[in-house]
Amino acid sequence: MSAHAAMTETPEKDVIICREGAAGIIRLNRPKTINALTLEMTREIVTALDAFETDPGVSLVLLEGAGERGLCAGGDIRGLYESAKAGGDLGPVFWREEYILNARIPDFPKPYVAYMDGLVMGGGVGLSAHSAHRIVTEKTKMAMPEVGLGFFPDVGGTWLLSRAPGEIGTYFALTGQTMSGADAVYAGAADVLIATKDWPALRDALTNAPLQARDNDVRGILARFGIQDGQAPVAKHRDLIDRAFAHDTVEEIVTALKGDGSDFALAALKALSEKSPTALKVTLELLRRARNSKSLKECLIREYNSALAVFTSAEFVEGVRAAIIDKDRNPKWSPSRIEDVTPEIVGKYFAPNSKYKLVFPD
Repeated sequence: MSAHAAMTETPEKDVIICREGAAGIIRLNRPKTINALTLEMTREIVTALDAFETDPGVSLVLLEGAGERGLCAGGDIRGLYESAKAGGDLGPVFWREEYILNARIPDFPKPYVAYMDGLVMGGGVGLSAHSAHRIVTEKTKMAMPEVGLGFFPDVGGTWLLSRAPGEIGTYFALTGQTMSGADAVYAGAADVLIATKDWPALRDALTNAPLQARDNDVRGILARFGIQDGQAPVAKHRDLIDRAFAHDTVEEIVTALKGDGSDFALAALKALSEKSPTALKVTLELLRRARNSKSLKECLIREYNSALAVFTSAEFVEGVRAAIIDKDRNPKWSPSRIEDVTPEIVGKYFAPNSKYKLVFPD
């Protein structure tokens, strides 16, 4: 059965799982929400990977999103917000299962290909940017804007961003700015840039890959369609980014940007001014610790512990209220100033949680 046929016959399913040729297809199918990820969808993807891993007729896995707007806009923030307000446990449960899935993706024994067209944010980054083969386009808009929600780049985002060239990852993490497809390749969050018009032909080549295809075979297919798009837009500002964002405190980063005074620096300052001061400091600390970490799993365990603290904080509820619920874009952060966020406040996000732990299966 083709993916198109499966989608036509069962349009109500949030994840479409099928086979096309030697490819196991995972299609996120909530186009009205830009395929926002739920706990149930996460579980369906895990079940699909279990089946595809042991199916001798599946050579590779292809992740894609339904609709024209993007692969995935992130996690189901509204559901997390409602649970947090009610004192529920959706956050701890969802993040545990999501992060375990994130950790599984780079270790999946068959080629895992992610088509990162359109909007790719938050949880969508976790499903795609840890893949062995990451495809972006001229329409890709990749971002981890969680600091604007009183949160931080999770789903292994601190691992990915801390390994970007220079301070590029620090810049994107703290400002929440959007990467183009070329930026994503430059930052090490994607592998190949293609034109969207070439996707049908590339997709056909992938689904018709030889049985027992390996990563080198997939790379060969992708190479036939990859394009050079000149310099990534963010690369033009690399010197300034590396100078300003190399500091280990948010206050020093702000001072450096003010001292530069360029249009780019002023735009970065404006972006920082809109974010939760607490989330900025927690994110920077997570990034610096991730830089010294040895594995994605180590970062995910740290992110999970910090996420638990965020889930019970007023910052998260207020950030989601302002951005998604009331949409007034006027969050009341507490503390409201960066200089008022003390080490003791930041330390609470790194204190061990006695109730919930992230343990990866053997």
